[in-house]
Amino acid sequence: MNLLEGFDCIVTIVNKGLSEPILTASRKAGAEGGTIIFGRGAGIREMKSIFGISIEPEKEILLTLVHESISRQVLEAIVEAGRLETPGTGIAFMLPVKGVAGICHLNCPLPERERKS
Repeated sequence: MNLLEGFDCIVTIVNKGLSEPILTASRKAGAEGGTIIFGRGAGIREMKSIFGISIEPEKEILLTLVHESISRQVLEAIVEAGRLETPGTGIAFMLPVKGVAGICHLNCPLPERERKS
């Protein structure tokens, strides 16, 4: 097994429909892409209701795996694109990743059958 090291995962949580400009900015900053998943908010700014019926706000969670050498610049691009320094717009944080598999285009050797083609 070929595990890669030295990566960070940037987690960005924003309101539904706002992740595309963030993904574009992270790519311009050096990220190769990201994964968008859907969730719902439960923070202090999320408690809203109409006629006594509570509304669960929909969120988009963007997971961006980047090499630690560019993680700071990608995070800064995400914060700027998402205007995350404005209260209530979203949150982004970075987690160290101990090992990565499945992104072999970075530096994994080609399988024997692909080298012959």
